[in-house]
Amino acid sequence: MISKLRHEQSSTSAAKNCTSETRLRLMIDYMRSRVFSSCDTSERLHAVFLGKNRCFLGEITFEGKNSSELSLRMRDLFSKALNVETKVMIIAHNHPSGDCRPSAMDIQVTSRIAALSEALDIELADHLIFTRTAVYSMRAGGDL
Repeated sequence: MISKLRHEQSSTSAAKNCTSETRLRLMIDYMRSRVFSSCDTSERLHAVFLGKNRCFLGEITFEGKNSSELSLRMRDLFSKALNVETKVMIIAHNHPSGDCRPSAMDIQVTSRIAALSEALDIELADHLIFTRTAVYSMRAGGDL
């Protein structure tokens, strides 16, 4: 029990020493790895679910059938989020085209996810759009 407590304390200390810039870079790298597979011909969406202290609770991935379309059922996304008692959600998807700018559909879907999140008391922290070489934050871009 004591060794477990010491391990948790050292892990917490290490996390505190990790700068916000480092945490952001690690999160971006992780999300990019989740939305890209060995076959980059289809769009993928990945959601990460966090607790009130931004601790990891779970994740889910949805895969599209082609390079320009991803079918996302809100029921599936929010069912998982509610099942793990999510307080904060980060979503990301890839653009196999290589253009990370959000489409009109991206903006519309993000708006719908944000509205549903708000109604369920879940903070939508960001929606990231990835290409192999770039990332676009819908929050930083003013689209969220």
